[in-house]
Amino acid sequence: MSVRAPAARRERPWRLGRRLRHLRPQLRVRLMLSFGLGALALCIVVTSTAYFAVRRATLNQFVQSAVTRAEANATLFGQNLNKGENVYAIEGLIAPIDAAAGQDTSTCPLATSVLNAGGDWVPDDTYLFLTPEGSPNTEKALSAYGVTKAVSAGKAAEQIVQFPPCGAYILVGYAVPTPGGPNARYFALISTQPVSHTLHLLLAALALASAVTVFAGMILGRWGADRVLRPLRSIAEVASAIADGRLDSRIEAQGSGDLAVLSSSFNQMVDRLQQRIEHDARFASDVSHELRSPLTTLATSLSVIESRREELPERAQQALDLLSAEVHRFQAMVRDLLEISRLDAGSVDFQMSLVEVGELVENALAASAADHVPLEIDPLVGQRKITADKRRVERVMTNLVDNAARHGGGAVRVSVEYAGTAEADFVRIAVEDEGPGVPEGERSRIFERFARGTVAAGRRGRGGGSGLGLALVAEHVRLHGGRVWVEDRAGGGARFVVEVPLTAPGAGEEEEEEQ
Repeated sequence: MSVRAPAARRERPWRLGRRLRHLRPQLRVRLMLSFGLGALALCIVVTSTAYFAVRRATLNQFVQSAVTRAEANATLFGQNLNKGENVYAIEGLIAPIDAAAGQDTSTCPLATSVLNAGGDWVPDDTYLFLTPEGSPNTEKALSAYGVTKAVSAGKAAEQIVQFPPCGAYILVGYAVPTPGGPNARYFALISTQPVSHTLHLLLAALALASAVTVFAGMILGRWGADRVLRPLRSIAEVASAIADGRLDSRIEAQGSGDLAVLSSSFNQMVDRLQQRIEHDARFASDVSHELRSPLTTLATSLSVIESRREELPERAQQALDLLSAEVHRFQAMVRDLLEISRLDAGSVDFQMSLVEVGELVENALAASAADHVPLEIDPLVGQRKITADKRRVERVMTNLVDNAARHGGGAVRVSVEYAGTAEADFVRIAVEDEGPGVPEGERSRIFERFARGTVAAGRRGRGGGSGLGLALVAEHVRLHGGRVWVEDRAGGGARFVVEVPLTAPGAGEEEEEEQ
């Protein structure tokens, strides 16, 4: 029995379309291209109409001029034939007439004429009248054109004919009456090269004007896109500021009309959002304050009971230990809740100053409950400075070290590394543990408030923290212009990384010395 290999997974049309939509250019580019394409379409219509109208008028005028000139030549030849001269006697008149039409060349003359009277053709070696076999036979060559038949019937006619090496010519034929014999016939070939040259120049000028118009259309589209998108860009910047916690950000008035309505509505929405957040923060702060008094009383009473712990039976001691742990956890939760509600309300007073990175991390680590945690400081960044609130940064380090102790068996290494980019210099402070690590799907969620790990997270889901420690870390780091994330540690465990911008060397030091 043969086993069929699984068929390759086909890309479904709607999924492919969804992916292609991500490749669409930005709105500004699309508007610019739309204006350019619109200008190109308009140019094609206008220039095509203008070119073909001018071409038709110019050709008609040129044909009329050629017919008039051929008619005058035919009249001249008829007058000489009527004087009794034979066709060979007036052959010498043909060359000057043709030369007067313009500069002649050996292969493609601007004008050439032939005259037939009494069955004789003069001249009989005209290049343009070669037969298809290559021999000069004017009669046979002219028989291919309708003009010849009309002239043989005594009429005048003209026709545009093509001579591939030389281009288009106007073939004009006239029947010249002669006394006492068959009519003479006169044929003139006049090149359209002069008018073709003029039309080529006109076409080049129109193409150049179209290119300039399309370029101007794209510039106009870019200018228009900037004008249209400026209010939207302002809204995006304000929305980003609000998302970063700057709730007092607002859009400036955008004149009148739809933009004014949009900016007014957006500001009203932000006002309500700010009021709601401040109301929630005040509620959390008030609740926390109200909880502090009974908690203090409970902790004081608990300390009195703990002082006589030895007098209690064993089961009562176990209950006392559980109660003591929960009361301390409750106190920590209320303390964190108060701090995070102050951050939400924007009432936290940051004492920002220039501090040396290495010294700051050493002091923070010494203030934490961790014992003998190896500290490695990159020499490139150890003496560099950051603008920070020392107490808040120490709180960040304390929370990360406590988190490692609670969920990862304790911090095993703290490192301070340099992480420069083309735009700015950063320092990364990492706290590592040898615990079970953090699952990929929970690495952003653990920085949310009251986030708890799942069963799959192992020990991290059973910790006794308040659930606000990492949320406070994220808030403090964000207010310092940095970011925090967790990743796998080489060799197993978790690695919490705090990245904050370094202050440029010399920046702010003069001001600090003056203070």
